[in-house]
Amino acid sequence: MALLERVATLVRANLNDLIDKAEEPEKMIKQVILDMQNQLLQVKTQVAIAIADQHLLEKKHQESADKVAEWMRKAELAVDKKEDDLARASLLRVESYRELSENFTQQVADQKAQVENLKTALRQLEQKLAEAEAKADVLIAKQRRARAVGKASDARMASGGGSKAAAFDRMKRKVAHSEALSQAKSEIAADNIEDRLAALEKQDRIEQLLVELKTRRGA
Repeated sequence: MALLERVATLVRANLNDLIDKAEEPEKMIKQVILDMQNQLLQVKTQVAIAIADQHLLEKKHQESADKVAEWMRKAELAVDKKEDDLARASLLRVESYRELSENFTQQVADQKAQVENLKTALRQLEQKLAEAEAKADVLIAKQRRARAVGKASDARMASGGGSKAAAFDRMKRKVAHSEALSQAKSEIAADNIEDRLAALEKQDRIEQLLVELKTRRGA
């Protein structure tokens, strides 16, 4: 039955996945709930019709069974009266109504199964609808928060907050580089002075050693 297939599809549907994939989640939630409510109304109607059909078939089955018993009594009466032709005709009716009764027995069984299927679908859909209605407000609020956060991020990007922060970081790096370069130059300059002083001290020591050497040699 197409109705049961539609109901099964709604029952199996994952609300979170549907909402996550929807371009307009709020509309999707409302549409899903509306679809469930419509299907629920249809299933309730079908359940009522199916139960009515079941009662009608059960009534027909009982009437056929009653006819079997009635014509069997007539066949027995005809036999008692030695009316074989009437007995045969009555037994023919008995067999006809027995076949009809057996046919109704199968139809009643099939109809009962159909009623149970519809009742099961009705319970499942009612449960799914209650779940959807309970989640609706929470999911809508969640989607609205997500949309608000997205808009705030877009606004920050549009206002250039991101580019300003990047420019500030670049300036910080540039200043740090300049400071490091100045320090390096100072260190290099300090190294040059120390080297020159060391050279002077070495030259002075050599002169002193020369004087001492000349003194020892008597020069």
